[in-house]
Amino acid sequence: MDDYEALLKKAEEELPEHAAGAERFVIDKVLGHIEGNKTVIINLKKIAKDLGRKEEHLLKYLLRELATPGKFMGERVLFGTKVSATAINKKIKKYASEFVYCAECGKPDTILTEEKEITYLKCQACGAKKPVKNI
Repeated sequence: MDDYEALLKKAEEELPEHAAGAERFVIDKVLGHIEGNKTVIINLKKIAKDLGRKEEHLLKYLLRELATPGKFMGERVLFGTKVSATAINKKIKKYASEFVYCAECGKPDTILTEEKEITYLKCQACGAKKPVKNI
């Protein structure tokens, strides 16, 4: 029994330390600036790609939630009003909870499917399927 305890202690000492924030799915913060009375975001397409969603879908959601006009201009997004980065980041997190994370297992391995004009969030990990609101 003493050998087992010694081996267990040795194995625990050799385990690597858990790195802080070692999630496999991290949502980037928006990068941009304010030009006059407009807001320019330069990395929304990358965020949409990281989320695994169409950039138009994410933009449409943000425009509705922030109640502001906006459009893509090349790689950048131009909002028609001043919007803080904090507000945009909160809305992106809300978008992820509604349209990316699985309600059952909490994993981000999901896809949006459409059946009979109803959009569903289907999890690739656990197989759960739930309807989501249309934007």
